[in-house]
Amino acid sequence: MTHQDPISWVFTMIGKLVVGVWLLLAHGIGGAARALGQNARELDPALRRDGLGLGVLAGAIVLATMTWRTTTGDVASVVDAVVRGVFGSSAWAIPLMLALLAWRFLRHPDQNADTGRLTIGWLALLAGVLGIVHVAHGTPYPSGDPKLDGMDKVSAAGGMVGFIVSAPPSSILPAFITIPLLMMLAGFGVLVITATPVHRVPERLADIRHMLFNRESREQRRQPGERKPRQRRPAKAAKDEEPGEERVKPYDTPLLADGEARRNDHSPEIVPGLADEEEKKEAGERKPEPPAPTPAPRKVEQLVLSPQAGPYSLPDLQMLRSGSAPKPQTKANTVVVNALTSVLEQFTIDAQVIGFTRGPTVTRYEIELGPAVKVEKVTALTKNIAYAVKSADVRILSPIPGKSAIGVEIPNTDKDLVSLGDVLRSQVAQADHHPMIVGLGKDVEGRTIIANLAKMPHILIAGATGAGKSTCINGLISSVLMRSTPDEVRMVLVDPKRVELSAYEGIPHLITPIITNPKKAAEALEWVVGEMDRRYDDLAASGFRHVDDFNKAVRAGKLQPPPGSERVYQPYPYLLVIVDELADLMMVAPRDVEDSIVRITQLARAAGIHLVIATQRPSVDVVTGLIKANVPSRLAFATSSLADSRVILDQPGAEKLVGQGDALFLPMGASKPIRLQNAFVSEAEIAEVVGHCKAQMQVEYREDVTVQPGAKKEIDDDIGDDLDLLIQAAELVVTTQFGSTSMLQRKLRVGFAKAGRLMDLLESREVVGPSEGSKAREVLVKPDELDGLLTDLRGG
Repeated sequence: MTHQDPISWVFTMIGKLVVGVWLLLAHGIGGAARALGQNARELDPALRRDGLGLGVLAGAIVLATMTWRTTTGDVASVVDAVVRGVFGSSAWAIPLMLALLAWRFLRHPDQNADTGRLTIGWLALLAGVLGIVHVAHGTPYPSGDPKLDGMDKVSAAGGMVGFIVSAPPSSILPAFITIPLLMMLAGFGVLVITATPVHRVPERLADIRHMLFNRESREQRRQPGERKPRQRRPAKAAKDEEPGEERVKPYDTPLLADGEARRNDHSPEIVPGLADEEEKKEAGERKPEPPAPTPAPRKVEQLVLSPQAGPYSLPDLQMLRSGSAPKPQTKANTVVVNALTSVLEQFTIDAQVIGFTRGPTVTRYEIELGPAVKVEKVTALTKNIAYAVKSADVRILSPIPGKSAIGVEIPNTDKDLVSLGDVLRSQVAQADHHPMIVGLGKDVEGRTIIANLAKMPHILIAGATGAGKSTCINGLISSVLMRSTPDEVRMVLVDPKRVELSAYEGIPHLITPIITNPKKAAEALEWVVGEMDRRYDDLAASGFRHVDDFNKAVRAGKLQPPPGSERVYQPYPYLLVIVDELADLMMVAPRDVEDSIVRITQLARAAGIHLVIATQRPSVDVVTGLIKANVPSRLAFATSSLADSRVILDQPGAEKLVGQGDALFLPMGASKPIRLQNAFVSEAEIAEVVGHCKAQMQVEYREDVTVQPGAKKEIDDDIGDDLDLLIQAAELVVTTQFGSTSMLQRKLRVGFAKAGRLMDLLESREVVGPSEGSKAREVLVKPDELDGLLTDLRGG
């Protein structure tokens, strides 16, 4: 044994050397492969799908070369025989289908989930068609026996695919039953390809008919010279409403007009159309004609257009560009689902993620709880969920309205662009012809959200700087320009910033140039209050309750002026007042602005006057309690604090929005806000629409909207010899921002009576506010406005 030990040692060392060399080569080759694989994973997914698309296209070209021409080689002959044996007489279509699949990969690399659905649909359609072809050829069977059918007949019919699909049913059923069954299989493939459930086939056919025929009918309705009012569809659903059903809300949340397969079938579909007020008005047309008014209305000048030089045509909706195509699912959604499931497992909570609904900006993931599990166990994990999904903007709904599930809203890393053009071209927007319909955007479930400003009837829009408030205002104005003529809607635009609304200068819908001076804005609001009173005078004198009823009677010629009156009744247009920044107005004339806004919002609904207020400083001194109480509809963009969210919505939520158009919409009568992505409209689109409107008609302004400076009040004679003391008092009060009579006594060394008279003179000139007992008066003039005030006091 001892003489064999060196030999054993030699063999052992040789074995270890071989194993070491093998392991060294294996580690080197494996490391290189892993490095290449890691580099491949770092490629853009779209580039990887491009490579897949090019590979499929190359396969289609090779297969077409081998099957569409006479084979010349052994490999080509084998491939041709296999393809014809599998797909039969339809083998020539396989390269075309592969080419279409390659085009899908190359043309739409972001719609990978749809590609899988389309592949399944085409396979089902192909199987059904090949089965029908096989039955039509007598259902031949493959066999090596020359007395039987054999593969030649199978290849000439439906191939092995057709044989596998048709042979089992045809062996037990007659052909007149087998063929309809195979047609049902092919029809299922068509439904999968078009993403159409069976119950929505009539709706899809109606959409196709609407697309083919309604474009021509719309163009016929816009023939030059026609000035008929728009016909509106009656709300039949509201009339046939059963007891206990939910009433139609003053806003519309319809399903997607383009018929995406991810519609929520359990959501209540709100029928667009007229609300109860419109039904009452239509029923009023069948009533007897109201008696002639006995009291003559006040002789005022109506807000009407002068005779037009020609017909007015609305802008084409194609001026507004389309947004990105919605994606029902992406890889990021799968990652988030796995992260949520992991969090629930780590904390041993009996709950699971049962699905999700992807919206343009956020995705709502649905979590279903097990028995005897408290909702608070999931809602308490907000920070853990945010940590797991790597997002600080996580919002939890407990529960989702209408569902027994908890909703977790998480922002998408790959957002979709919602275009105003897509919203206005949607089926629900086209179905309602009201001139005050505006496009807001799409909600978390991908449904189109539109709103009727006439049913709001007033709306407050607020949010931090850069959250999307200005884009929303542009969308509202652009919607009105796209859908209404100047004799239907007139506008007053207030823009204290001077740059936000300057693009709309000169459009024929304006009744005054865009107001940039806050003092003139306060005067314009006072004029709107006067216009409201004048309209109510006409409504009261003629016996109508709404301006729409008044306009219908005027157009029908049913309303005649009293005998001896030279008054000529004309329809009143809707009056839309948009204030882009309320904070600037409240700084200059808070009492006048607040009084005018409150009076407009309290009474102007029936007069056809509607108010849109926007601000980026939603504090209690800007959005006062009186304004909030009379503006029922709110639209909140991202805010910087919870307090701002409570000022806008009276509830939290806006502080967790992600910005860039992400908003919470709380319409009148709703208890829970709707989260939506606001529709985007670019400056180029706005310029194109404004240019079209200017080319149709020249703008004509009214002279009495804003009072000219100096015409409001004259220089008073009651100052007398106290001008110098009054100037000194004004300087003291404005510079110190402290309005106190005792201070004037001390500083000017005058008696109490003189100091009180000086304070009364300052109050009459809106330098200080009214007396509030022992408290100091509010100073209404800022230090930088002192020079102008002194000039006015001196009569300059």
